[in-house]
Amino acid sequence: MPRTRHDIVLATLNARYIHTAFGLRYLYANLGALRDRAVIAEFTINQQPADIVEQLLAHTPRIVALGVYIWNVAETEAVVTLLRTVAPEVVIVVGGPEVSHPPDLPALASRVDHIVTGPGEHTLPELCRQILEGNAPARRIVPGLPVPLEQLELPYRDYTDEDIRHRIVYVEASRGCPFKCEFCLSSLDKTAKPFPLPRFLDEMARLLERGARHFKFIDRTFNLRVDSSVAILTFFLQRLSDDLYLHFEVVPDNLPDPLKAVLQRFPPGVLQFEVGVQSFDPVIQQRINRRQNNDRTRANLRWLRRHTGAHIHADLIFGLPGDTLENFAASFDELVALGPQEIQLGILKRLRGAPLERHTEPFGMRYNPLPPYNVLATADLDFATIQRMNRFARHWDLIGNSGHFHHTLPLLLETAPFHRFLRLSDTLYETTRATTGIALRRLFLLLAQVVPEALEIDTTELTDALHRDWNASPLKGEPPFRSAAETTLAHNNPLSANRRQRRHLPATGKERHS
Repeated sequence: MPRTRHDIVLATLNARYIHTAFGLRYLYANLGALRDRAVIAEFTINQQPADIVEQLLAHTPRIVALGVYIWNVAETEAVVTLLRTVAPEVVIVVGGPEVSHPPDLPALASRVDHIVTGPGEHTLPELCRQILEGNAPARRIVPGLPVPLEQLELPYRDYTDEDIRHRIVYVEASRGCPFKCEFCLSSLDKTAKPFPLPRFLDEMARLLERGARHFKFIDRTFNLRVDSSVAILTFFLQRLSDDLYLHFEVVPDNLPDPLKAVLQRFPPGVLQFEVGVQSFDPVIQQRINRRQNNDRTRANLRWLRRHTGAHIHADLIFGLPGDTLENFAASFDELVALGPQEIQLGILKRLRGAPLERHTEPFGMRYNPLPPYNVLATADLDFATIQRMNRFARHWDLIGNSGHFHHTLPLLLETAPFHRFLRLSDTLYETTRATTGIALRRLFLLLAQVVPEALEIDTTELTDALHRDWNASPLKGEPPFRSAAETTLAHNNPLSANRRQRRHLPATGKERHS
């Protein structure tokens, strides 16, 4: 492997190649005089630690700075351990959410030289300068100092042409969040602050000129400042193209008329809104300090579905303090009735530093000690129930969120959607003992086999819906289940009736093969 000299390597392990490390690009853009001595090195969590270390050392670095997140902390620990073993002279610096809340630190923290907590755009360059000059500070934990947003160098010119062609381009028009939802690290922010809008839009124009068409805004509350939201949306509306795609995280109960007016002007397929509903239960909302007007949330979701072409990705969290199966069922059923294209079901996670920790003892919250620190049991939910919900969420992604079962899904959710789908999920798991690795062709066949009995749905109606979904899917050839006509004929056939009766008798002798 060719060796190139870079004193500073800014690195992280992304969940997938398609993701870009936005934080590394901010650090690189703000290195000042050290920028020419630094390089960005991105990997994925699926790569072998030894291969990652080899590529890091190919730069002959004096400093390796690693971004540590909930999705990569275990893999980063393996990289740090190997790096410390084969190159003890290299100074290892870590930063990111997983190491920003001492003394609640992961095991890898004991193997590194310095930990930068909080924002690093100002603090990391100064720390690197001291290390390279031989004046490294004695303290291991170095608090990150916030920088006024107008003083930050923006990172967008550090997206490569490869990034723009093949990877997600992350952008942010503001930082922080004024809300205090205790399950979220953004609850530690004092408020949300916008970047200067003209400068931000100039950078967006340059990205568009370079060919960027997919923009994922990471603002926690994009529609908090409506004037800015309208200005940004209008900017993109004036530069509309067939392949433009914009992703925003929005507050569900803040959709004033000026924002509605501009949203209605976008054609279908351009906008995706991530809407964090999390729970409709007012008692749980108050308990976790979540301010949400449920009536306005309902009205806004209905309006978005009826009057815009936006794709709505709505989030619910299962396992919040005091949550029960029935509480969650009520929120799920209500959200299904509002009709978002996707409902993301998340199992509560314990994020280091999040204020949710104060509920651990009162509500018997027991979390996985390993990443992603998901809740395993509470005073109201036993381990078996949470395991059922893990399977429910995976099956829901396969069926409810995949977009492959547009005609079939309404039959599955006719009345009491949550409990019906939970029954289906239980049956699928009893049949397959799997929640992953189920190919789409096999999933069609499984639904044709288990749904009629599990949910008491007319077989003819089901197979008709499955056939329409099959024909709209990317699958080719004849479906692996009977057509509606064949099913009707089979049900009217006396021989088939006899076979159905024998299905409920003990299988002995030839009857096993009937």
